[in-house]
Amino acid sequence: MTQQGVRWTTEQVLALAPDDASRTAGSRLGAAGSWSGSGCDGSGAVWGLCKGSGSKPYRTVVDTSGPAYMCSCPSRKFPCKHALGLLLRWSEGAEGVVPDGAPPEWAEQWLARRGRAGAGGTGDKREPDTTAAGSGVVDPEGARRRAERRAERITSGSVELEQRLSDLLRGGLATAERPGYRLWEETAARMVDAQAPGLAVRVRELGAIPGSGTGWPTRLLEECALLHLLDRAWLGRDALPEPLAATVRSRVGAPTAPRGPAIRDSWQVLAQYDTADAKLTTRRIWLYGRESGRSALILDFGAAGRAPAIALPVGRAIDADLTPYPGAGRVRAALGERHADPVAADGPPPGGTTAEAMERYGRALLDDPWLEACPVTLTEVIPVPPENDRDGWQLADAKGDLALPVTPSSGPARTGPWKLLSVSGGAPVTVFGECGHRGFTPLAVWPEGGVEAVALT
Repeated sequence: MTQQGVRWTTEQVLALAPDDASRTAGSRLGAAGSWSGSGCDGSGAVWGLCKGSGSKPYRTVVDTSGPAYMCSCPSRKFPCKHALGLLLRWSEGAEGVVPDGAPPEWAEQWLARRGRAGAGGTGDKREPDTTAAGSGVVDPEGARRRAERRAERITSGSVELEQRLSDLLRGGLATAERPGYRLWEETAARMVDAQAPGLAVRVRELGAIPGSGTGWPTRLLEECALLHLLDRAWLGRDALPEPLAATVRSRVGAPTAPRGPAIRDSWQVLAQYDTADAKLTTRRIWLYGRESGRSALILDFGAAGRAPAIALPVGRAIDADLTPYPGAGRVRAALGERHADPVAADGPPPGGTTAEAMERYGRALLDDPWLEACPVTLTEVIPVPPENDRDGWQLADAKGDLALPVTPSSGPARTGPWKLLSVSGGAPVTVFGECGHRGFTPLAVWPEGGVEAVALT
């Protein structure tokens, strides 16, 4: 049993899965009879032996206070399917399935190493350090020179990018279809050489627009304008207020580190989801501070085929330190020390109407014109299915006539609308998600009067 005897729900366990394949495989193991020697104790430890293809069963142990995981299987995913299956069996709470007891020696050794490593310590090769890295620099002068050289390369790339955008507009947007994706990929490669990965990402996105269907010239012009604005902001960054200059540095891809005093709070885990490309898996974790009233975004990254290290249970609250990153209106933060086990959250965060959500996004754009979306909680909204193939889902204000369009069913929201409708049943609900220029992406929902979050990712 974890603190206060509360076991996680099935949804909270599955929210930890690094991908759909792990979620499916873990669900099978949670229902299968492959386990032996399972148990848990009052400190948040869960362990068990899972029969695999070899002669010896895999040893799996989870510290739910982290959470942190160890498994003897060769999987590089984090957590692996065995850890997910074990947690699913534990979450059932059925008598005798994962009984209370003392951990075996092999589990006790790993748990002891975690205790000696301290909160957020490693203790095992598959349990990376999730605390915020220190910012001490051994050679300040050398670091300054390296930063200056990188800034010079980014400036050189920005000047070249401005010329390419000018050539595109001078020749007319219709010419963007002729060279195909090759021209954009070459330009993006030049931005990578200039050590401006943020610019490279935006250039690659431009390359996909000409083949995106009706109205692509308008979308291409809009994105070119935002890229030009970012380019000019970098070239004129010395004249910008420091918070906006920090935002520009972050947007072009210059290294930034968390800065300022840590904020300790009871952080409610609202949502967690992964996006991936050929080289990188990005995990986004949204938190809300009950005392500070602040929203925070934890970003963690894993190489291709490997899940990010940080995983937090959706619907729980963690007593932890967060250190914010610099930038105007930025909500990104680094996760620091955790002071206690996760506990059940006491309901949704404060929210507002659909009109207030749009107003909040508009205000956020004043600080960061390149912001895709901002975190928003909507209260008393009703999901409305599309009436025909041309329409999309909407979230309608139960007390007004204003509705927000739901983003197309892809990415983290691919199954969200239908699951949202099943929770709502036509009644008003509270929904947390990301509100941006493409619409609203629902990530978690609370039924009317409910305190337990249902993850939509």
